[in-house]
Amino acid sequence: MKKIVLLRHGESLWNQENRFTGWTNVDLSQKGVEEANNAGKLLKGNNFSFEIAYTSYLKRAIKTLNCVLDQMDEDWIPVHKTWRLNEKHYGILQGLNKSETATIYGDEQVHIWRRSYDVAPLPLEESDPSIPYKDTRYAHIPPCDLPLTESLKDAIDRVIPYWECEIFPRLMTTNSILVVAHGNSLRGIVKHLKGISNTDIADLNIPTAVPYVFEFDKSLTLVNDYYLGNPDEIKKKQEAVARQGSTKEINH
Repeated sequence: MKKIVLLRHGESLWNQENRFTGWTNVDLSQKGVEEANNAGKLLKGNNFSFEIAYTSYLKRAIKTLNCVLDQMDEDWIPVHKTWRLNEKHYGILQGLNKSETATIYGDEQVHIWRRSYDVAPLPLEESDPSIPYKDTRYAHIPPCDLPLTESLKDAIDRVIPYWECEIFPRLMTTNSILVVAHGNSLRGIVKHLKGISNTDIADLNIPTAVPYVFEFDKSLTLVNDYYLGNPDEIKKKQEAVARQGSTKEINH
């Protein structure tokens, strides 16, 4: 059986503060480091081993991957970093508290920005210092390819070509791949793998640092997918993700 494990990064400092993060290069919180280490221990304890790994250009994903590989004693495997696995760009919402934003724009509008398929927040202004083309990490990428905001559809349009041309074909010559990325870039991959509709994707909430295992047969047909870990704890984490954009979270 061939396997690809998708892993959302551990809790970041802005996850902790319930802020829209997007392409902002925010570090892991202490809880996030612990989550990442626990994910590595869980994978090792269930006899997982990886031949290659992929992650984004963002610190919270890279550090999560490093923690996982350290716990598994697999620091030596090849790691490929790509901007195409970055989180969805949240435009002018980046840095804003999700629940406080909901009190201004309403729960429904924030839910649309967070979970809809094809509605993007307003873009960054050209004068904004956080525009990606001003960041040296993206100096080799044509500015026209770098987003100032994204819908989930936009994010999927940059993620899936890399998935189809680079990540998935590796299963032909390897048996196990680890992909550590972000809530929305991973939602795009899961949507693609499972054929989730543009409407139903709104209900998919991927918890932080919980290994999501996809199993394929020799013909690379998907035969099974499941989260690794305690089902009750995973459900609680999914529910917490779903609540983040609601005014109810302010008093939660």
